[in-house]
Amino acid sequence: MEPEKKGIGLPALVALVVSSSIGAGIFALTSNLSSGAAAGPALIAWVIVGFGILMLALSLSNLGNKRPDLEGIFTYAEDGFGHFAGFVSGWGYWLSAWLGNVAFATVLMSSLGYFFPAFKGGQNIPSIIVASIVSWILTWVVNRGVESAAAINAIVTICKIIPLFAFIVVGIVLFKGHIFTTDFWTNVASHAGRTDSIWTQVKSTILVLMWVFVGVEGATMMSSRARKKSDASKATIIGLISLLIIYVLGSMLPYGYMSQEKLATIQQPAMVYIFKDMLGTWGGAFISVGLIISILGSWLSWTMLPAETMLLMKKSKLLPPIFGRENKHNAPTFSLIMTGVLIQLFLLSLLFAKNAYTFALSLCTAAIVICYIFVGMYQVKYSWQHRSEKGSMGQMWIGVFATAFQVFGILMAGWQYLLLCLIVYVPGIFFYAKANKDNGAGHYLSKMEWVASIVITIAAIVGIILLSKGLIAV
Repeated sequence: MEPEKKGIGLPALVALVVSSSIGAGIFALTSNLSSGAAAGPALIAWVIVGFGILMLALSLSNLGNKRPDLEGIFTYAEDGFGHFAGFVSGWGYWLSAWLGNVAFATVLMSSLGYFFPAFKGGQNIPSIIVASIVSWILTWVVNRGVESAAAINAIVTICKIIPLFAFIVVGIVLFKGHIFTTDFWTNVASHAGRTDSIWTQVKSTILVLMWVFVGVEGATMMSSRARKKSDASKATIIGLISLLIIYVLGSMLPYGYMSQEKLATIQQPAMVYIFKDMLGTWGGAFISVGLIISILGSWLSWTMLPAETMLLMKKSKLLPPIFGRENKHNAPTFSLIMTGVLIQLFLLSLLFAKNAYTFALSLCTAAIVICYIFVGMYQVKYSWQHRSEKGSMGQMWIGVFATAFQVFGILMAGWQYLLLCLIVYVPGIFFYAKANKDNGAGHYLSKMEWVASIVITIAAIVGIILLSKGLIAV
């Protein structure tokens, strides 16, 4: 039996998984789905994504139980495929975490716009000022101690679930089967004179559905601070099941209340204005308050996770020592401030991006898929190496499916955003090379690492060219 110690308990870890994932996405999800898919294809997409994320969660749970000595999601890549793979995975996770905060900022300001017109749309100077203040306040909170921030997050999670539960209950009461089945397989594009195939509709939803599950690995990332490391595995599965129930009901029930055409054009955040239509002005206000609490909770989680990632990468000697510098509260101050500065700079994109929320969520999802692919591949490798043990071959196939789903998702929906993410890898490689030299490796990069770095740099240049030519939407 594992000894009890001071740290984050199972309820707080489950709350971290749920709160890290439930942010802005669920509140905008119905509109994002209906703009590209009718109810039938949307359900097919849910089956595909639900299965793929389940395979990922089972992989995380299995590896957490089999390799409790590994701390942080990137360590699976490092242990299975080498030092540089660990850096690629960890840097991608860190990048994904703070990019997600920019998406949260956009929707938070849009929510405030329901009460204060100055913030309407979430992409103007007042929005940037308030979002910046919120970002630095949350950075200060986490800098006061990660474990106390996790306790606050558990309370916030309960508060954010209440409006979602209310929306689902009212959605069930007002659900009308004949509305849900109207144009069940034909999306709104057909009203403009064309009909998208079922597969085209399914493909259009994949990236946004993957986005709402970003954070399911939150318990794994914080396993080093868990009271019992086995709790991280349990929290991942419990959290995923909770998320699936909330997401599917929350996104699909509106198809039985409004026509798909109306859902596709409703103002964002969609859930706010759907509930307003259901119950009147107070309904929109109720969901808006819930959304604000939800985003703040997720933003708090995603302020903890990128800093924790850099701290763990420093401990694994993937980054220079300065990235792991901690204060008296055991919080990684340098990493927190560095991440906060980058978030501040990226918030300026709210001024020129046509849809900053979609752009940020696309980059966030593309970056984290890199980490998820390594998790799946390590699950395959580890299970094969221990194939003589009972159940290992079944675990290997779980890893195969987890890997295949992530590769499928990024190729179908987000490869161009992956190219943009690689731009930020170029300075990261410099820090990695310096850590190598400082830790006595005798070189900055090995021959294979030089080859990989050159490939990453070339891909980043391609991304810049495509962006400059307008071939990647911003």
